[in-house]
Amino acid sequence: MKEIKGIIVPICTPFYEDESVNHEELRRQIDRQIEAGIDGIFPFGTNGEGYILNGEEKREVLKTTIEQVAGRVPVYAGTGCISTKETIAQSLMAKELGADVVSIITPSFAKASQEELYRHYKTVAEAVDMPVLLYNIPARTGNALEPETVRRLAQIPNIVGAKDSSGNWDNLKAYIDIRKERPDFAVLSGNDSLILNSLKYGGQGAIAGCANVYPHVMASIYDLFIAGKLEEAEEVQNSIASFRAVFKYGNPNTIVKKAVNLLGYPVGECRAPFNGLSEEGYEELKKVLAENKEKGMH
Repeated sequence: MKEIKGIIVPICTPFYEDESVNHEELRRQIDRQIEAGIDGIFPFGTNGEGYILNGEEKREVLKTTIEQVAGRVPVYAGTGCISTKETIAQSLMAKELGADVVSIITPSFAKASQEELYRHYKTVAEAVDMPVLLYNIPARTGNALEPETVRRLAQIPNIVGAKDSSGNWDNLKAYIDIRKERPDFAVLSGNDSLILNSLKYGGQGAIAGCANVYPHVMASIYDLFIAGKLEEAEEVQNSIASFRAVFKYGNPNTIVKKAVNLLGYPVGECRAPFNGLSEEGYEELKKVLAENKEKGMH
């Protein structure tokens, strides 16, 4: 198995104006990311709008991704669905196409107990003979994976790690502490402002939405840390704060995708209805991108 580490991009899914997938632009974005030093490509994650793609679209996006990546970095497929049955079907599809890891978000909408979440992941892991990454993003799904549940799940051999997008540092630290019992259990930050903190504490990296906009910047947080250049890593980590501040104006996915468009890459809008941004927010985004360009961020 390829090691889970570094900065992985939840790559945005480019759309044409009619909301169909623009596979050619997806190929260009994959090359852009890898050439900038990104350590993994993650199609149809949150930033890839996995929540709004149907099963066939996911298959085609994953097929294009695996073909274009051509083994240069690991491919992480977001295969979590609301039901255990559909999650298994999507994960088996990803395995068949050749994904390296499946990332499984917690089921959403209906409230699940920790025991139900444990059984869900255990059943999927047993049905799919490939590495499974847990994905906790309670603000979006309504269901949080508690550290104790993650600790129990870490006892299943092919559950190889967890991504925490709770934004709660104590929760992320509690996930990383599981590595004391299982050193090869990878913990990734899903909050881009906590990447360096998590690396210092013993995490393995991040799945970073901002990498869609600034792939080289995000990749260098990890690279500088590994090289022992902590002050430089801190500077780079802090450099994305102004961009992240724009998230107060709307859905981060929408803002990230609009930013990629403003940089000159025709990735299109997010699928309706999740594609609005106020005039004030749009102007602030343009201002921040211009300021960052002057600083040489890319």
